[in-house]
Amino acid sequence: MYITASSSPSSSLLRAASAYSPTRFFRSSFRNLTSTNQASLSVINHHRRSLTSAAVRSFHCSVPRWSHRLDWRSPLNLRSEIRAFNPIIEQLQRKFATMAAEHPFKAVLTSLPRPGGGEFGKFYSLPALNDPRIDKLPYSIRILLESAIRNCDNFQVKKEDVEKIIDWENTAPKQVEIPFKPARVLLQDFTGVPAVVDLACMRDAMHKLGSDTSKINPLVPVDLVIDHSVQVDVTRSENAVQANMELEFQRNKERFSFLKWGSSAFRNMLVVPPGSGIVHQVNLEYLGRLVFNTDGILYPDSVVGTDSHTTMIDGLGVAGWGVGGIEAEAAMLGQPMSMVLPGVVGFQLSGKLRNGVTATDLVLTVTQMLRKHGVVGKFVEFYGDGMGELSLADRATIANMSPEYGATMGFFPVDHVTLQYLKLTGRSDETVAMIESYLRANNMFVDYDEPQQKRVYSSYLELNLAEVEPCISGPKRPHDRVPLREMKADWNSCLNNKVGFKGFAVPKEAQGKVAKFSFHGQPAELKHGSVVIAAITSCTNTSNPSVMLGAGLVAKKACELGLQVKPWIKTSLAPGSGVVTKYLLQSGLQEYLNKQGFHIVGYGCTTCIGNSGDLDESVASAISENDIIAAAVLSGNRNFEGRVHALTRANYLASPPLVVAYALAGTVDIDFDKEPIGTGKDGKSVYFNDIWPSTEEVAEAVQSSVLPNMFKSTYEAITKGNPMWNQLSVPSSTMYSWDPKSTYIHEPPYFKNMTMEPPGAHGVKDAYCLLNFGDSITTDHISPAGSIHKDSPAAKFLLDRGVERKDFNSYGSRRGNDEVMARGTFANIRLVNKLLNGEVGPKTIHVPTGEKLYVFDAAMRYKDAGHDTIVLAGAEYGSGSSRDWAAKGPMLLGVKAVIAKSFERIHRSNLVGMGIIPLCFKSGEDADTLGLTGHERYTIDLPRKIDEIRPGQDVTVTTDNGKSFTCTVRFDTEVELAYFNNGGILPYVIRNLIRQ
Repeated sequence: MYITASSSPSSSLLRAASAYSPTRFFRSSFRNLTSTNQASLSVINHHRRSLTSAAVRSFHCSVPRWSHRLDWRSPLNLRSEIRAFNPIIEQLQRKFATMAAEHPFKAVLTSLPRPGGGEFGKFYSLPALNDPRIDKLPYSIRILLESAIRNCDNFQVKKEDVEKIIDWENTAPKQVEIPFKPARVLLQDFTGVPAVVDLACMRDAMHKLGSDTSKINPLVPVDLVIDHSVQVDVTRSENAVQANMELEFQRNKERFSFLKWGSSAFRNMLVVPPGSGIVHQVNLEYLGRLVFNTDGILYPDSVVGTDSHTTMIDGLGVAGWGVGGIEAEAAMLGQPMSMVLPGVVGFQLSGKLRNGVTATDLVLTVTQMLRKHGVVGKFVEFYGDGMGELSLADRATIANMSPEYGATMGFFPVDHVTLQYLKLTGRSDETVAMIESYLRANNMFVDYDEPQQKRVYSSYLELNLAEVEPCISGPKRPHDRVPLREMKADWNSCLNNKVGFKGFAVPKEAQGKVAKFSFHGQPAELKHGSVVIAAITSCTNTSNPSVMLGAGLVAKKACELGLQVKPWIKTSLAPGSGVVTKYLLQSGLQEYLNKQGFHIVGYGCTTCIGNSGDLDESVASAISENDIIAAAVLSGNRNFEGRVHALTRANYLASPPLVVAYALAGTVDIDFDKEPIGTGKDGKSVYFNDIWPSTEEVAEAVQSSVLPNMFKSTYEAITKGNPMWNQLSVPSSTMYSWDPKSTYIHEPPYFKNMTMEPPGAHGVKDAYCLLNFGDSITTDHISPAGSIHKDSPAAKFLLDRGVERKDFNSYGSRRGNDEVMARGTFANIRLVNKLLNGEVGPKTIHVPTGEKLYVFDAAMRYKDAGHDTIVLAGAEYGSGSSRDWAAKGPMLLGVKAVIAKSFERIHRSNLVGMGIIPLCFKSGEDADTLGLTGHERYTIDLPRKIDEIRPGQDVTVTTDNGKSFTCTVRFDTEVELAYFNNGGILPYVIRNLIRQ
C-alpha cells in the first residue's frame, strides 16, 4: 500500500487506472490476439480465477457460508467449488484465451516439476529473465516484482512498472510509483463491520444509480476473523470463557448476525466465528498460504489487512501490511494498489539471546533501534547468522510490531525454520513440498547452508542478540523502552517529570501517598505505581509458545514458594488460539496460572485494544478519589494513554512471564535485582531470580508440550463454529434491509445525493479551528475503540434510544453505526487540546461564542451555521492503529483539512480517501512557531480545477488576522487527486464500476 515518510510527499494508494473491466480490456491492446498454447491455457485459468474467484467459497452447499476450507491442511485446493459456476465463465474464457496468448512475459512462464513425475504447476520465473539486477534485490522486493510480472497486462500493470522494480536500486530513491495486487485481504470485526456496511451501502448506491449491484463483490479472497469484541467482564473463574462469550453474544448479536449475512451476501468471503482466536495468530497458524496454486499457476501469498498488525504474517515470509478499511474495500473490488516503491533497511542479526531473555525483550529492543534509525514508509528485511537462533514465533513477534517501529513491513524471508513451522502447524507434506520447490525455483528461499548472494539494501543495521537484555516499555508509548534493571529509577523520574510521555508531575509530598480501602471485606491499599491490571494478551505474544509457557513456569515457581497475586489485581489470560490452551494443559502449567488468577477469559484481543472491562468498584474508587497513578502491565503492543483503561495512566508492555512477575510484586516501583517480590511460605524473601525460568527449562517445556496434532484439531474445529454462532439466523437477500432504529448497524450518508458527476476539487474558506493539537495524536485519540463514557454525546444518543448504560458496549463494537461513531470522534478522555489551555478531555472551544463544548456539539454548531472547520496538529498525527473511523469521523463532523507537521502513513491516506485535505507545515514550522492559536479563521488557497493541482505542491494558507504561510498539500499521487476530485475513494470506485 501507500508507503510514505511522514515528512515527505511520498505515499501511495490505489492505482489510477479504472477498475478492471474485461470488455474495455479486450477492446484495448489485446483485441487482435489469436494464438493460444498449453502454457497460456494455465494463464487463462489463472485470470479466470482472478475475476471469478468470488464464487470459490460460496457455491459448495455442504460447507457453511462462513467456511471456505474444504481441506484444513491445504487451503489452496479450492477449484472444485467453481466448476459449475455461472456460464459467464465460458463467455469470458474465449476472451482470456486471446489475452493469455500475448502475456508480455509469457516467455518466462515455466513448469515446476513434481518429484516422482508430473508438475506442481507453472510459474512466472524470475531467473528466466536472466537479469543480474534481480539477484541483488531484497527478497521482499522480489515479491513485488513477481506480482507485477504475473499481473502485467499493459493496462493495469505495465512493462514499465516491471522495469522500475527490477531497477529498484536506482528507482527507489526517486520515490517512483508502482502497482501492486495483493493475493488476499484480511479483516477483523472492528474494521470488518464498517467494511461490510460500506459494501452494503455501495450496493444500494449502485442500485439507485441504475447499475448492476453484483459488481459490488470481492474479487480476491477475504478472510474476516471476529476477535475484537470479547471483553474481560469475568475473570479469576473456571467459567470465565463461557461467561464472557455469552456476554459478547448478548452485546454483539446484531453485529454478528450482520457479519454472518455478509458472508453469504458477498461471494469469496470467509468469516471465522467469535471464540476462535486472534486474527493474526489464526492468519499465522492457518490462513497463511505462502504460495497460492490457482488453476495450475503458482505465485506468492501476499495480504493487506485492516489491522496494522497484519505485519505479523511477515514472520512467515508472507508479504503483508496494514491498510485503512476504505483502501481494503477498493482492493476487494479489483482496484490495483498504487504504492511508492519502498526503500529496504537490511537488519543483520548475529549471536544468540542470553539465558532468560525473551522474544518480547528482543522486539522492544528492535523497536527502539528502528524508531531511532527512521524506517517510516520502508520495508525492513532481516538476515544474518542470528536468524537460525530465532524460532518462527520469535520472528512473528518482531514482525508484529512493525507499526510500532514505523515500518511498512518487518520481513523474514522463507527458510528451513519456516518450513519446520508449517509442518508443526499441520500444513500437509504435499503443500510444504510445493511451497519449498516453488520458492527455491524462483529464488525466494534462503538456504543458510549455501553461500549467500550479497543483496543490496537502502541502509543497514546490525544487532548482536547477546546484547539484548530484559526490558519493558512505557508508561505511555511502545518505543519508550526501559531496561528492567533501570525500571525503579525510571518510574521515580516519571513521577517527578512534567506531564508528558515520560512524566506525571506528582508533587514530592504526594508521591508516597497510600490509599487504603476495603476489597470485599479484605483490607487493601494502592500507591502510585500499584498494578491494578495484569493481562497476558495480544497477538504479539500469545502466539509464541516460549513466552506463554515461560509465564506458566513463573506461576508454578511462585506457587511452590508460596507467593500469591493480590486479589484486587485484575488478572487475565486471553490466548490467540485454542492451540495455546492445549499446550498449557499438556504442560500442566495452566493449573498454576489459574492459582495466580490468570484464568483463560476468552480468545481475542481483550485488554490490548481496551476491552479490559471494569475494575472492581472499590479499586476504581480508590484510584479516582486519591488521584493514584495506577499501572497496567500487559503483554500487548500498544500502551497509549487512555487505551488500556481509563483509570490506568501508566501502562507497560512486557513479556507474559514479566506480566506474572509484576502481578506478584503488585507494583512497577520495584528493583527486581535488589528488592524481594514477596515473602514465601517459609517466611523468607523471594526474589525475581527465584521464580524466573532458564532458557533450557522453557525449551524443554516447548519441546514436550507443543505438538502438531494440537494445531490440526484446533483448526478442524474452526470450520464447525460454535453453538451460539450456528444458531444465528440471517436473511438470504443480497441487499441489506437497514433498520433505522438499530444502534449497531446504520446506513451511512456517504453516498447520499450522489450523482455520476464528480463534485470536483475545492479549497477551504474562512474555516474555524475545531481542535489544536500537539505531537503524537493517535487514532485512539481521534476515534477511541474502548468504553463509552457515561456523560459523552454518544452516551446521550444511546440513552435517548433506550439503551441502558450496561449495554453501551464499546466504540469499537459500534463502528457499524455512523451516528454513534461521529459522536465518538475526538471523544478520548485523555485528549489534550491547546484551545482548552491545559485542560484534558474531549471538549473544545466554540470560537464564535467562546463556549466550552464537547467536540461533537461544537462541530454540529459549526455545520449548522454553514462553517467549515480544520484541525491543527503536530508531528506523527494519526499514529497507532489503522482506523478508518479516524478519518470517517472527522469528515462527518465537517472537517475539511488537517494541517500537521507530519502524518502517519495509513492515516494520511485515510484522510484522502474520505475527501479531507492533508497539509504539512514547512520544515521547522508549526502552529506555535507561526503564532497560530486556533482562534483564527483559515483559508486554504487550492485551485478548483483538479488538473491544476499537482501531487505534493505548495499552497498558501491565510488567516483572518493577516497571517500567511505555505504548506505542502499531501496528495502524494495522481490517483489521490482523482479521489479528491470524486469526494473520496468509494465514490470514485462506484463511478468507475458503473462506467465500465
